[in-house]
Amino acid sequence: MATNRSNQDSKIKTPEENTSQATNAVKAQKPITPIRQRLMVTWLVWLVFRLLALPVLISVFNPSNPDIIGGIAWQALWLVPAFVLTPSILRGRSPYALLIDSMFTLVYLGASGVVLFTRVYGSSWAEIAVYLLDFILLFAINIWLFILLKRLPSMNNVVKQPRSR
Repeated sequence: MATNRSNQDSKIKTPEENTSQATNAVKAQKPITPIRQRLMVTWLVWLVFRLLALPVLISVFNPSNPDIIGGIAWQALWLVPAFVLTPSILRGRSPYALLIDSMFTLVYLGASGVVLFTRVYGSSWAEIAVYLLDFILLFAINIWLFILLKRLPSMNNVVKQPRSR
């Protein structure tokens, strides 16, 4: 004989289902500190590379020998938004700030990819390697940012206390 279950009966869970849900809820969080450290190191390496090493290496490898000081000044101007983002990336705590940082670094990554793509057709292999290293560093920064954003506490589950009057 078949029995008909009501909707209330179907919502009742067995003890095994309850314990599996409890273990999923208490699932250990992945550590944030190693990713934050990797992001900080990669970010600082990229800033130094972009500001100093890139103009020097391009001046060495480019047959027209562009001015090194002019290249450093140009890169410093191009990196103004990155210098503004540096404190929040080095702290690596606020999901809101890191989300904005991620948007800016994606723009830097896109610009670096376009420069790399245009240099492939008319530059030496050494110049292409310099721009490829810049692209790889930015790609690594974006990967660390995405992983860190995933591991930080959710921005939506913030419970605010009511204001006292």
